[in-house]
Amino acid sequence: MTTDLFAIPVEKLRGVSTQKAGELHALGISSVGDLIDYYPFRYEDYRIRALHEVKDGDKITVQGTISSAASLQRYGRTARLLCRVTVEGLLITAVWFNRAFLKDQLELGREITMTGKWDQRRRQLTVAESEFPDRGGAKTGTLQPVYSVGGSLTQAWMRKKIDEALNQYGAMIPELLPAELLNRHGLIPRREAVMRLHRPENTKEGQEARRRMVYEELFLFELKLQAYRAANRKQPDGIAHPVNSEEVRAFVAALPFELTDAQKQVINEITYDMKRPYSMNRLLQGDVGSGKTVVSAVALYMTVRAGYQGALMVPTEILAEQHARSLGKLFEPYGIQVGLLTGSLTDRKRKDVLAALQMGLIDIVIGTHALIQDDVVFRRLGLVVTDEQHRFGVNQRSILRKKGLNPDVLSMTATPIPRTLAITVFGDMDVSTIQERPKGRKPIKTYWVKHEMMDRVLGFIRREAELGHQTFFICPLIEESEKLDVQNAIDLHAELRLAMPELAIGLLHGRMTPAEKDEAMGDFAAGKTTVLVSTTVIEVGVDVPNATLMIVMDAERFGLSQLHQLRGRVGRSDLQSYCVLIADPKTENGQERMKAMTDTDDGFEIARRDLELRGPGEFFGTKQSGVPEFKVANLMEDFAVLEQARDDAAELTARPEFWTSPGYEGLRSYLRREATLEGEPLD
Repeated sequence: MTTDLFAIPVEKLRGVSTQKAGELHALGISSVGDLIDYYPFRYEDYRIRALHEVKDGDKITVQGTISSAASLQRYGRTARLLCRVTVEGLLITAVWFNRAFLKDQLELGREITMTGKWDQRRRQLTVAESEFPDRGGAKTGTLQPVYSVGGSLTQAWMRKKIDEALNQYGAMIPELLPAELLNRHGLIPRREAVMRLHRPENTKEGQEARRRMVYEELFLFELKLQAYRAANRKQPDGIAHPVNSEEVRAFVAALPFELTDAQKQVINEITYDMKRPYSMNRLLQGDVGSGKTVVSAVALYMTVRAGYQGALMVPTEILAEQHARSLGKLFEPYGIQVGLLTGSLTDRKRKDVLAALQMGLIDIVIGTHALIQDDVVFRRLGLVVTDEQHRFGVNQRSILRKKGLNPDVLSMTATPIPRTLAITVFGDMDVSTIQERPKGRKPIKTYWVKHEMMDRVLGFIRREAELGHQTFFICPLIEESEKLDVQNAIDLHAELRLAMPELAIGLLHGRMTPAEKDEAMGDFAAGKTTVLVSTTVIEVGVDVPNATLMIVMDAERFGLSQLHQLRGRVGRSDLQSYCVLIADPKTENGQERMKAMTDTDDGFEIARRDLELRGPGEFFGTKQSGVPEFKVANLMEDFAVLEQARDDAAELTARPEFWTSPGYEGLRSYLRREATLEGEPLD
């Protein structure tokens, strides 16, 4: 039986002291297996390059003959060493900084190999490293791995230890993938791939090794998700809601607007899930203003009619209060009681809500993360809905789910997620998508202007006001900051009141009390104020159909998805709406964001571009959402492999023999080691 490399402490390697072991542990390396699986993030290329092939600024390695005596110049503490070297018949200048000790070794006629940055115009190489072939240059002609290191761990030490680990234990590297997958995709064996990743002979070898390990990494990730799904679906321990389809149809028919085909389709998918005795785990994604809330209202109606309670968790108090008002009005004719639970409730009010929840007097509770406090107890929780679910950490969603006996879970997001990421981040969920605008909605026209056009922007506000329409004016900061030279909400509010004294201008920001926020938002919703100057507290979900103009000050300070969310606060009726971005971005990335916003108002296209500009970790906020950080794979480059890996994992876990056949024992033991089969949701 193969020795488990993850059971061999890294201290077993010669030269790994207690201090070094501690520093390795900080990098997540505690066993020999961890060390062998610690892959380089890039390679230093010490292969000799011909000068006619290289470009200005390239990092290159060249070989030549020393053709002049070395001269040493000193400027304060800096020492500059120069000599002329003949490379391929061309005389170039080689420069070393703070390497005075090399002067005596730079002998006329001696062969030298140098690696550094090439300056084409000066024919000069700023040398970072140099070797002499007559001393047996160890790096020349090689690709040297570069690892993430910290503390006193150096690249040279890390390379040496990984090399020793491979020499001593390399023969024990186990094959994880079954032969059928290796053959299907033409992949090299694992042992060979690991060796090549740490010691590539050439680029082609390195690419083959990477291809193998990318597939394995993505396949194992998908296998965990699919195995969890398969195990979960075998257990009919969820709630089978006895849904009365006639009642649901009557509820939908009584809504004050007609649902789109996409909304009806999603309601059918949710109804199917809720009727079955398995826990629903569904992600509902749709663009801003696509009507996800009403879909969740239908689901909440179904759970209450079946004799259960529903919970809706949202990221902000303003949004919780708005939902409590709108859903309360919607459910009132049906005798369904809606409660509100937020952090700002008085102790007395909070106790009343908690008691009513526990006794079952409240059918649907809407709240912020206050819903997951220990003292919140449900009588019979049947459905958990989280809105803007990527804003809640994995643990927060899991705590709310555990307040019932395997309740159904519906997660909603208005950040449309490209298919690649949806597969990865929410691979254990069924995904429903609304890609259709509600009937009668017009595309929002978006413009990007510079600060000097402010007078024209004010004219735009006045024109919309004359038509009886309202304006959101968004600022990135609440008050003066010495670090950021950006307009702030408090100053802007004062300036706009001076510039447009004929208009009622409100102010809303995060430092106001809940009562003040309520009043500001209530006045705007009721049309008492024409312009609302606000920070991004209104980003998610606030609904004022009469608001037709969204102006974002210093728009370059916001991310692309955030700008799209802000834009989605207007265009919520049949009136033509506009978004004006006031920005002077200094970076190419900032300019790209403005261009993307003016090019399209399709949230899925915006999300795709946002992903390109930021990468998946930032796109979600890795810590919050559980976006996996892969060692070798790159989600943007390797999405085709990800989809293939997902299909392979789904096919394999659906086979009865996968769970019993000795041929798959390696994969099953991997799942056991990862604790995938212990029933904890991979949220």
